[in-house]
Amino acid sequence: MHIVIILSVAPLPLMLRPPMVPLYPLRFRPIPRRYLWGGRRLATSLGKKVPPGENWAESWEIVDHGPDQSVVEFGPLAETTLGRLVRERGSELLGRHHPQPRFPLLLKFLDAAAPLSVQVHPDDARAARLDPPELGKTEAWVVLEAAPGGTIYAGLKRGVDRETLAAAIRRGNCRDCLHSFEPSPGDCILLPAGTVHALGAGLLVVEVQQSSDVTYRLFDWNRVGTDGRPRSLHVEQGLDAIDFDRGPVEPQRPRKTDRPEVSRLVDCEKFVLDRWDFDCRLSAAADGRCHVIAVLEGAVRIEGDPADSPLPRGGTALLPAALGNVRLTAQGRTILLDAYLP
Repeated sequence: MHIVIILSVAPLPLMLRPPMVPLYPLRFRPIPRRYLWGGRRLATSLGKKVPPGENWAESWEIVDHGPDQSVVEFGPLAETTLGRLVRERGSELLGRHHPQPRFPLLLKFLDAAAPLSVQVHPDDARAARLDPPELGKTEAWVVLEAAPGGTIYAGLKRGVDRETLAAAIRRGNCRDCLHSFEPSPGDCILLPAGTVHALGAGLLVVEVQQSSDVTYRLFDWNRVGTDGRPRSLHVEQGLDAIDFDRGPVEPQRPRKTDRPEVSRLVDCEKFVLDRWDFDCRLSAAADGRCHVIAVLEGAVRIEGDPADSPLPRGGTALLPAALGNVRLTAQGRTILLDAYLP
């Protein structure tokens, strides 16, 4: 005779469950990316820990996109992915913009030692028809360093239509179709989805974008990849994605805000970018939103940051919505980029 005893374990009463760790200012471990157009300035100018060698092109700072995941670097939530925080702590993290399927913004630094390809990104409607569905990609660049002669290509010259651009690509030179200018450090360029664009050589920028990684390469300056072959192009998909009515794109004109240290660089339906220029202690407003900050010059201490050092030039942090007011203390003159949802 066998006696079977079934034990039932009741869940812990709510008052006995271990409390969740309160959210705090989050720094993430950067993800370096190597492409043939990159250089060494991520390390030499921004202090990024990239392996030896050339062609280090991008440092992904804040990302929640499939397998590409930012990982918390300091504090009790260290080694937690951003995607997990969005799933499990979304209301505290995102505030009034909760819920979201993933963190809606992606921030990266780019070192263009050589020109990037001429490219375009689809808008939300077109990207949603992909398999699997994606977000569109509106993005903005803020220039940190610009070598003499460094060029940004942003938009098409007036009068350039689909057939004109397609013919130029077939001939192997579409430069004459592109609007271009030489930027200065501090310039901000907004590139709505559907805008043809490219970074020229000699530019170091920070990029804020929708959380998407769909790029249609239209022209690659007739160069070859590391395998000795021309890199693949996506001409028809790219031509379909272009907004041919947009025309040339110029740098944004900063606008004043109600805070003298803050100027508005971008205010579009996908994100807002503010530039902070200060040399004292300030409070970031409690506005029910999360904020992503990047240090463009100087350094800053963030109240509640578990790291034992100020956030330096090239450093980034995510300030969860649940934090409310956060004191920021500049270490000398400091310039921050503040990115958030409208």
